[in-house]
Amino acid sequence: MKAIVYTRNALPIDDPTSLHEMDLPRPSPGPRDLLVAIKAIAVNPVDTKVRHRAPVTEPRILGWDAVGTVEATGSEVTLFKQGDEVFYAGSITRPGSYAEYSLVDERIAGPKPRSIDAAQAAALPLTTLTAYELLFDRLGVAEGGGEGQVLLVIGAGGGVGSILVQLARQLTRLTVVGTASRKETRDWVTKLGAHHVIDHGKPFADQLKAIGIDSVDIVASLTHTDDYFAQLPDLIKAQGRFGIIDDPASLDVTKLKSKAISLHWESMFTRSVYGTDDMQRQHDILARASALIDDGTLKTTMGEHFGRINAENLRKAHKKIESHTARGKIVLEGF
Repeated sequence: MKAIVYTRNALPIDDPTSLHEMDLPRPSPGPRDLLVAIKAIAVNPVDTKVRHRAPVTEPRILGWDAVGTVEATGSEVTLFKQGDEVFYAGSITRPGSYAEYSLVDERIAGPKPRSIDAAQAAALPLTTLTAYELLFDRLGVAEGGGEGQVLLVIGAGGGVGSILVQLARQLTRLTVVGTASRKETRDWVTKLGAHHVIDHGKPFADQLKAIGIDSVDIVASLTHTDDYFAQLPDLIKAQGRFGIIDDPASLDVTKLKSKAISLHWESMFTRSVYGTDDMQRQHDILARASALIDDGTLKTTMGEHFGRINAENLRKAHKKIESHTARGKIVLEGF
């Protein structure tokens, strides 16, 4: 099968060997696996981080967002059958989706939404799982809850922020405040449902006071947490909640103690990497998201379509993400 791989980490993305094409054997499914013929993929910041940080001794296939058709199933599969269309984010410990075929455990795959095409669906799995788990599983917000409370989403225009804003606006009663700096990103976040948008390039407190908000109950910090953290203990109410998904070099969490602010980490790979007892929760989340897309409650977060799945286009996608100017999700489609 055709696959786009890296064979040496930390190469600059302009180097044509940073991502290149190889012919690799088609994988065979294990007992709970689906063998999926890939139709479309999305590129995430984690793709670029792994390419930079993870040394390899053999070609590695990146990619943790995919849409495709089930080609074959393992002996113990019960949730899907051959011919089903699925979408998923996979496991970071397995070969990814930059290939014509990919394996995924059925417990972390969901039925593709029927009302949107493969490229639009590919934008959703990783960020939807991250946002849904962060909001409901980690921060403990109840569906239909949050009346009178304020959620501040730092980095609301990115991939995770774009779905988190929608989930919070559509499924809770929280007042949603997103941060964005460029006009097009501010417009995007507003369109997705944020009640207010402030500029993360300026101090938060004065901007919040200008819209009548003195403090916030919950912060979801999705990017550059170490740049913004110094402001947050003063902004979060006593007994508030602070959620984080990125990789700050360090945080002085003692600053959260006096207000008993709880800290919540989210990594959507945790369930698949550790084979948790509730691993199938991700199948359930994706099935729910698919239904919410089909009934019009949620919208795809596809931002840009970079064309066919090949090494050149994937290098362009990585470069865009590394520039920190991507809005929504970058997708590619077909070989």
